[in-house]
Amino acid sequence: MTSTTDALIQDLGKFVTESPSSYHAAEVTAQRLVEAGFTQLGEHQDWSEHFDADTTGKPGKYVVVRDGAVLAWIIPEGVQPTTPLRILGAHTDSPGFKLKPKSTVVKQGWVQAGMEVYGGPLLNSWLDRELRLAGRLITRDGATHLAATGPVARIPQLAIHLDRQVNADGIKLGKQQHTMPILGLAGSPDAAAEADVLDVVARAAGVNAADIDGYDVVVADAQQPGVFGADQEFFASGRLDNLSSVFTGLQALLEADGSAPVIPMLAAFDHEELGSASRSGAAGPFLEEVLGRIYESLGATASDRARALAASWHLSSDAGHAVHPNYSERHDPANRPLPNAGPLLKINANQRYTTDAPGAAMWAAVCRAAGVPTQEFVSNNDIPCGSTIGPITATRLGIRTVDVGIALLSMHSAREMCGVDDVAYLRDAIAAFFTTDLP
Repeated sequence: MTSTTDALIQDLGKFVTESPSSYHAAEVTAQRLVEAGFTQLGEHQDWSEHFDADTTGKPGKYVVVRDGAVLAWIIPEGVQPTTPLRILGAHTDSPGFKLKPKSTVVKQGWVQAGMEVYGGPLLNSWLDRELRLAGRLITRDGATHLAATGPVARIPQLAIHLDRQVNADGIKLGKQQHTMPILGLAGSPDAAAEADVLDVVARAAGVNAADIDGYDVVVADAQQPGVFGADQEFFASGRLDNLSSVFTGLQALLEADGSAPVIPMLAAFDHEELGSASRSGAAGPFLEEVLGRIYESLGATASDRARALAASWHLSSDAGHAVHPNYSERHDPANRPLPNAGPLLKINANQRYTTDAPGAAMWAAVCRAAGVPTQEFVSNNDIPCGSTIGPITATRLGIRTVDVGIALLSMHSAREMCGVDDVAYLRDAIAAFFTTDLP
């Protein structure tokens, strides 16, 4: 691992630690962009002060946040009403658990948090880990507060002495009964009556729990990300699916100088793990609305915008699977991706991934320009693959789309792993995607 790669990995670890929820990920991304000279826009604002007749056609850098989603883009030199887009799509959320209403549960002298399963986590991976609570709180004055605790919770596993067959039969977790984290001891009946899980989160945000009218709070692994392996070639962290793509897309956009005749854009959506059907998800209107405002500012007609989208590309970047040495029969026998061998080109005949022949050719050109290796991923026919935002964006906007991402082991675990080199490879490939002349 080079010093440059080491610095990138350390920064990824910092980014993940600062992003325990999708709302934090969107905010941290926007903050980094603003610090680099991007102008943050509000959806309720009149953007014409930035996009009026005197500024149309001049370069600019912008970012806008909607809940747990963030869009950022660069208007290049010499932009035209038909200038195409290069969109790097990703998602900010990860599978896990979300705090329920009436979230405090007192049982057998313990204070526990009532949680609802979010997406499709590997439930057993969350056992015996110190956990954080993080998310957004809305107080009665209408203000939004981001909150993140330190390690305050744990889902304890049952001792083997009380389940002698667990190693033979496997762990069988009931989603309701067995996934409530403990946060403390209730002690006396009076203490039990005063126990309040939400108050723990409120204190982290510096607000009064009694003033909270609404909240979206999830759990996150409190263990710090870290490099490991015989040659320090691996990286372990929570939420690599899919903060790895958000981070590399952010880094590539920060490197873009606006000289290419395209509009480079980072589009990081929320709720992908739930199917993306929300106002801040890829199936919602956020991207389409922002693109409408951008092209309106360029004086584009309906025909101009159609021409621009027809010449555009969307790189849907979401983590994929490395071949697992202990379960190799679950993978395609011929296509067996490994960490540090380059980002994946994800392919599926049933369009669960959008990659087709023109898209594969585009990706090959981008990787050649970046000087990075790439490898293909396709599922075993007996094990249908998942999907991501690529097909959704392609369906909504008609933009040519390709699905890619770094290879992981333990996907949807509380702590996933990747190869350290693949993070730099993906960053460089996205940077080339933003600048390379493509057909």
